[in-house]
Amino acid sequence: MHRYNWLDEYLLAKPGVTKDYKLEWEWLRYHVGGKMFAAVMHPSGKYDAAYADKDILNLKCDPMFAELLRKEHVEIMPGFYMDKRTWNSVDLGGTLSDELLKMLCDDSYQLVFEKLKKKLKNEIAEGTHIL
Repeated sequence: MHRYNWLDEYLLAKPGVTKDYKLEWEWLRYHVGGKMFAAVMHPSGKYDAAYADKDILNLKCDPMFAELLRKEHVEIMPGFYMDKRTWNSVDLGGTLSDELLKMLCDDSYQLVFEKLKKKLKNEIAEGTHIL
């Protein structure tokens, strides 16, 4: 994942973002307003070969756009261990451009942020939300 060494800093720079590590799943998770919008993982060989032993980034995505992305980019697959309609998994070992990956991260953040309650969105936008 060294090609994407900027990813952690990029995700954490978004307003109101927190990060944790889910030990049972071995996932590094990114949240806004307590809701996950991104997760980095490395599924073991016991899982589907499409995901096994790869560095994967799960991102929320509009269902119609998710399908289009999967058709256009071999690195983008239905979300690992998530709702496959609304989540994509990106193989970070592929050749996806930094620009496209940043756009997908931004879209995921925005999709989750927009579903938050108005008061919480305002607190995050104003920087008054206590993390």
